[in-house]
Amino acid sequence: MQQFTVPYSHSKITFTLPEGMQGDLIQSQAMPPLTGPDLDRAIRDALAHPVASPPLRQIARPSDRVCIVVTDITRSCPDDKLLPPLLDELEAAGVPDANITIIVALGMHRSSNDAERRSMLGDAIIQRYDVRDHEPQNPDMLVDLGPVAWNVPAVTNRLALEADLLIATGIVEPHQYAGFSGGRKTVAIGVAGEPTIEYTHLPWALDHPRTRLGNLDGNPFHEAITEIALKVGLRFILNVVVDDDGRVVAVRAGHTIEAFDTLVDIARDLYVAPIEHDYDVAVAGVGYPKDSNLYQASRAASYLVFAPTPVVRKGGIIILPARCEEGPGQGIGEQRFFERIKRATNMQEVLDEARRDGYKPGEQRAFVMAKVLEHCDVMVVGADNPQEVAEAHMIPAPDMESALRMCQERLGRALRVAVVPHALLTLPVIRQEPALV
Repeated sequence: MQQFTVPYSHSKITFTLPEGMQGDLIQSQAMPPLTGPDLDRAIRDALAHPVASPPLRQIARPSDRVCIVVTDITRSCPDDKLLPPLLDELEAAGVPDANITIIVALGMHRSSNDAERRSMLGDAIIQRYDVRDHEPQNPDMLVDLGPVAWNVPAVTNRLALEADLLIATGIVEPHQYAGFSGGRKTVAIGVAGEPTIEYTHLPWALDHPRTRLGNLDGNPFHEAITEIALKVGLRFILNVVVDDDGRVVAVRAGHTIEAFDTLVDIARDLYVAPIEHDYDVAVAGVGYPKDSNLYQASRAASYLVFAPTPVVRKGGIIILPARCEEGPGQGIGEQRFFERIKRATNMQEVLDEARRDGYKPGEQRAFVMAKVLEHCDVMVVGADNPQEVAEAHMIPAPDMESALRMCQERLGRALRVAVVPHALLTLPVIRQEPALV
């Protein structure tokens, strides 16, 4: 009997497939991680030799107002390791601490708290610099720059726009809409106003055949947010690629587009996992912080359906171990997702309504999950509040044994099972199908 282990909250779940189930472990490729002093040297080397850009210490002037946009708690970007060397570069250029503002890129997620900011950035940075959350619904903190590609409205954070030097950190990994996250997205969406987030997440973009996981070519979401980031003035990025265990394997700094592109190439080599066929069942591992709420955790299910070819066959089942201690999620976008999917009588209703009337930011996750649930069932294992899972039209299960038993009751005993421990990173691609990546 086959035994597997997947992440669950801050820990792991180990389970055994019952008789009749045949499992395949699907993982990203292996690359040597950068840890300890090696990681610090790699970051400093990236800053000293940026891609298609002079070093920061040559770009920055002592009089510059500098804005650094960093990821929020829902991303596992090692900003506590990236920021100290980056800030050292600004200090070497003569930029005083008082001229530097660090903005946490929330998008439409909930505000961060002091403990989270200290965990993300470190106590020394919190004490020394002005660190604040983005405010996507505060009109006094937003500027409308007009439309960009695909008629997307560019509404952005005033402090980011008015900075003399705008910098962003980020993590380059597969993203369902943007193709790959990182680079331009930290600014274009992370510190965008609600109109930008709303418009880029409407069905016109998400139904587009090139808006796919791992695809940049002809992707309207990618094209629009790239133009927004450049229009806002993003001049320099410091981004990483991490492996399945969250360890940095590559770091690059420099030009907004060209440094990002170099990391996309590395990310493709790392994350693409060739598979021979689709599966009856997939176990989609997530782990903390993404599995702290249903909004974020459900991305694992949609990633496996919206891979270049769906990993799970139509009518199959995705099992999602996720504690979801924050329930659906505490931010306004997360709450909108839950209320929209909760009130639906069926998933076709969600799709028809969205395509006819549009929706508010956050509700796009209901639209995407409706598309997923039209394709297959989703079981959520170990949620703190199983009733909320059921209200979201997913199936709660107390443990993996119960979930696997339910799969056999619904689909039969002889099942092919894909176990994807890091479903938000690994990009399974069926060999015989032409991949978009």
